[in-house]
Amino acid sequence: MNWVHKTFAELSKQELYEILQKRVEVFVVEQECPYPEVDGRDEGCLHIWMEKEQEMVAYCRIVPPEEDEQYHSIGRVLVKEGHRGCGYARQVMDRAIHVLKEDYKVHHIWLHGQEHLRHFYGSFGFKEVSDVYLEDGIPHVDMLMEV
Repeated sequence: MNWVHKTFAELSKQELYEILQKRVEVFVVEQECPYPEVDGRDEGCLHIWMEKEQEMVAYCRIVPPEEDEQYHSIGRVLVKEGHRGCGYARQVMDRAIHVLKEDYKVHHIWLHGQEHLRHFYGSFGFKEVSDVYLEDGIPHVDMLMEV
């Protein structure tokens, strides 16, 4: 296994293409949810992924807060189909939390997760801070972790 952490400026064209391709495959195609996946936030993010035999198998991004936001967040957490059930989602979350705590020195981490994953995110210490709501037709919940 190999971990890669890159800012937007450090990404090669091929890496960016692969990230966007995997996110569209999971969040738009698999979940049958047409929404603007390319959201204008990637430029400010740290992109983290796990490679196995030089293939990106798990990914997430660390998103800095915008003006109306208070906290850094973890988003677009995914594991490529065919690699699910191997613990990679837990590993990529552990890696992102570690980076936020150790490198960014944050005291809180925000995430905006799909409702069916709230127990998974809760297992890291995230607490629900909103009621369940629909976003793009999928139930979501906002969660906050104090580190």
